[in-house]
Amino acid sequence: MSEAPSHGVSRVALIGFGLAGKAFHAPLISTTPGLELSRVVTRQTELVHAEYPEAHACSLQDALNDDDIDLVVVATPNDTHAEIAMKALEHGKHVVVDKPFALSLDEATLLARKAEGSGLMLAVFHNRRWDADFLTIRALLEEGTLGELKQFESCFNKFRPAVDHGQWKEQPGPGSGNWMDLGAHLGDQALQLFGRPDGIYADLGILREGGQATDYFHVVLRYNGFRVLLHGGVVACEPAPRFSLHGTTGSYTIYGMDPQEAALRSGARPGFEGWGADPVPGTITRHANGHLVRETWPSLHGNYPAFYEGVRHALQHNGDAPVSLSSALDTMRLLELGKQSAEQRREVYFDSTI
Repeated sequence: MSEAPSHGVSRVALIGFGLAGKAFHAPLISTTPGLELSRVVTRQTELVHAEYPEAHACSLQDALNDDDIDLVVVATPNDTHAEIAMKALEHGKHVVVDKPFALSLDEATLLARKAEGSGLMLAVFHNRRWDADFLTIRALLEEGTLGELKQFESCFNKFRPAVDHGQWKEQPGPGSGNWMDLGAHLGDQALQLFGRPDGIYADLGILREGGQATDYFHVVLRYNGFRVLLHGGVVACEPAPRFSLHGTTGSYTIYGMDPQEAALRSGARPGFEGWGADPVPGTITRHANGHLVRETWPSLHGNYPAFYEGVRHALQHNGDAPVSLSSALDTMRLLELGKQSAEQRREVYFDSTI
């Protein structure tokens, strides 16, 4: 990796100030000691000045040409991730890119090779590795609380029965649709917990009238001795469990979403006591003496700030990136194989040629 910044603070240029940039990246960057949000590429100049007066709104080229910028954060529509990330790497900048990494595994691999060959950090913002429920599940599995796991279900439903054609995620084209958006989260979490599956079977569809981008996915990951189900849709009025785990000695379920996104969207900032605390606990159900016994199971605190703390450590102390390139490439492979499986209507192997 290139040398740590001599000024002791890593200066950041944020590319994009939509939902991802405004609600996630900007507040997390600005509240991380050792990082400074210096430039923002956006047309929303007045909004940037109002919320981050120390940052300067500028063009992409100005941000890339600024020798004082150490890190470029790409928070733009999916179909621009790879192009902007490559330009930043070519200008000698470290890079964080929002998920999905790129539009294809080939694009992502080129970026990874460029970063590694240039000694630059490149990290994908897989923030849901620090969700409260996910951290709790990781601990449950490590401790063997449920015995031998047999079935894992991860569901990300919403209720948006009407298509919003003004949203780029709802429009046809590369990088759009629910699988590339929410599937990137669910797939990455599954790979973090269980590693590479043996096989993948995916059903991707457009279920809403007038829809032009995938709004439904149901994906089965086949592992030796257990199965992982990933599901996402936008016409579910009745909530389903966010996670359901079933093992030989018990089950775990939890409803609702990690609270950090809602907090960030509302304008809250990390740092106060209780950040990341999930008010809705999970439930563990066990079978004892012929009866079902249910136990409330509080969640660990979520910790989105850990991502940029890891970025700072990587830049200033030559540490590992908070999301490794190998794991980010595996997530891209999973997304691409999911599309291949759906198109061919069959199971595909994880090590299949894409």
